[in-house]
Amino acid sequence: MNEYLKSFQILSDDEINLFESKLVKKRLKKGDLFIQEGQTSKEIAFVFSGLLRSYYHTASAEEVTYCFSFANEFTGAYTSFLSQRKTVLNVQALTDSVLLSISREDVLALEKSSYNWLKLFKVIAEQEFVQTEKRIFLLQKETAQIRYLNLQANHPEFLQLIPLNYLASYLGITQRHLSRIRRTVTN
Repeated sequence: MNEYLKSFQILSDDEINLFESKLVKKRLKKGDLFIQEGQTSKEIAFVFSGLLRSYYHTASAEEVTYCFSFANEFTGAYTSFLSQRKTVLNVQALTDSVLLSISREDVLALEKSSYNWLKLFKVIAEQEFVQTEKRIFLLQKETAQIRYLNLQANHPEFLQLIPLNYLASYLGITQRHLSRIRRTVTN
């Protein structure tokens, strides 16, 4: 966590230490939920170790994988965290995971304590926005094969660690279609 926060070159050592003092370590077993749809998010978490997926249910009760969170990334139901409305997301551990959680109350107190926190949270929010926009454009503009090749080039760890049914859902295709693409790409 310390190295992650230092990488932004915004916070002082004292501010980083204060942040770390607010963190609560949470251990999730494979399959456990960090947050479940219908709840209101009261915390966000830094993934210390493990792998999580965020997913939602469509009107026909189909699960759609929205994103994955690896070590050294934040995870949570951000919209619910910000709006304090019930979330439609589920965040589930795909492996045994260790999270460093911070409450919304503590985040708001940090924001009031120093302008540096506002700057940091703005930078993190901007990075998340850019990633979300890239994902939307990729899903809407590119073929399934291009989406797969993009994933292979930019996140090869996804292809090794994530079960195929979740990977297919993330790519917006069926598992059968994913198998065809994988055969085509490897030939």
